[in-house]
Amino acid sequence: MQRVCSPQCAFKDARQKRLGKAAKALRMDDRRRKVDLRTTGDWKKLVQAEFNKFIRNRDYLLPCVSCATTSPQNTGRGGAWDCGHYLSRGASPELRFEELNCAKQCKKCNSFGSGRIQDYRIELIKRIGQDKVDWLEGPHPAKQYAKDDLIALLKLYKAKAKANKPD
Repeated sequence: MQRVCSPQCAFKDARQKRLGKAAKALRMDDRRRKVDLRTTGDWKKLVQAEFNKFIRNRDYLLPCVSCATTSPQNTGRGGAWDCGHYLSRGASPELRFEELNCAKQCKKCNSFGSGRIQDYRIELIKRIGQDKVDWLEGPHPAKQYAKDDLIALLKLYKAKAKANKPD
């Protein structure tokens, strides 16, 4: 049941433990500093990844919003499904994290078919209704996200993605 065989080994063991705690403290300090150095753009990327995961999990049982396929071909990196935005993030950045503006979409339609917006719109009207689609297409005030807002959104969408995780 003893850990060491001699006093000399006991000194070595104690030194290794002390160095291990110091190294762990350094790693934790580095991690905190890296989080503090993140820019708003870095936080947006993190939130976007969690938001996209949430949309794919939420629409897990639904087909592609544009072509109605249920088993798309995996076209490479990132799996076979994307989070497709009806109004793109570039054209409407204020709707970037709007859940009504997004649905599960196969990579073929989203990346290689430029979103197939006409078909997307028809299915979106069936799913959420004409009045909400009209609201999406209407004007919206610009949004400026502060670091604290993005951190709160990240926590929110991590929790939502976890809650909607398919079995």
